Amino acid sequence: MEKLLTEHNLIIEVEKLKKIIKDKVEQRFLEFKKLGEEGDELDLYSELCFCILTANWKAKGGIKAQKLITKVGFAEYPEEQLVSLLKKIGHRFPNTRAKYIIENRWIIGDLKSLIQQHYVNARTFLVDKIKGIGWKESSHFLRNTGVEDVAILDKHILKIMKTYQLIEDFPKPGWNKSSYLKLEKILKDFAEKVKEPVGKLDLYLWYLETNSIDK
Repeated sequence: MEKLLTEHNLIIEVEKLKKIIKDKVEQRFLEFKKLGEEGDELDLYSELCFCILTANWKAKGGIKAQKLITKVGFAEYPEEQLVSLLKKIGHRFPNTRAKYIIENRWIIGDLKSLIQQHYVNARTFLVDKIKGIGWKESSHFLRNTGVEDVAILDKHILKIMKTYQLIEDFPKPGWNKSSYLKLEKILKDFAEKVKEPVGKLDLYLWYLETNSIDK
């Protein structure tokens, strides 16, 4: 009979990982904070585009896109060129994502001041105003610019939460604010038990599921 895993088992797994990859996690978070503190508007817009591109795709693909398109390309390339480059790396939705990148350029110039606001206000603004950004993607962007207090509830993290009985079942497709914040609170409560902010905990859980520390 298969052993039923519990929250206690997940605490044990995270504590094991902290002994192995804590230095790497801390280094990655320093990179996030450096981007938020020292990155210019184009650096920040590139990261916002990364989060838009990884939605319903994959982080490694988003990283490839950042390298290929460059921060100047995200800010300046015409739509046809963006579509071509996204097709080149095999993006699932090249046309839609290129359109989002073009239509969101108005935010360039305001991103630095936005991420300096309280994360609750910044996240709500991003969800309301930016094309292709929902609760998960806005949390991803803020975490990647150094915000520790947001959870990135993607399929990998939700799978872990269900496996270890933090949640009974997967949420229905299509996040709304209340459902996202409800599950984020559950993960924040767990994060307190392993003495890590939820934004850093994400890196441990991501490693547990994928055996890599991405962003």
